[in-house]
Amino acid sequence: MKLKIRLKEILAEKGISQRQLSMQMNIRYATINHLCSDSVDRVYVRTLEAICDALEISIHELIVEDTET
Repeated sequence: MKLKIRLKEILAEKGISQRQLSMQMNIRYATINHLCSDSVDRVYVRTLEAICDALEISIHELIVEDTET
């Protein structure tokens, strides 16, 4: 099973830029940018928790099964 992080789509839905999120969370822009790419292979659970808190979403909204492969 392959998982997908929907951060890029969620930011677009909420009208928030990657840079705005990085500033709001006080996290490196490069980290947010990487999580918005299709090549994520590792991520800290705490980072995902912080993103969910910042965007007021559940982990189930952020991470989904990638059925396109």
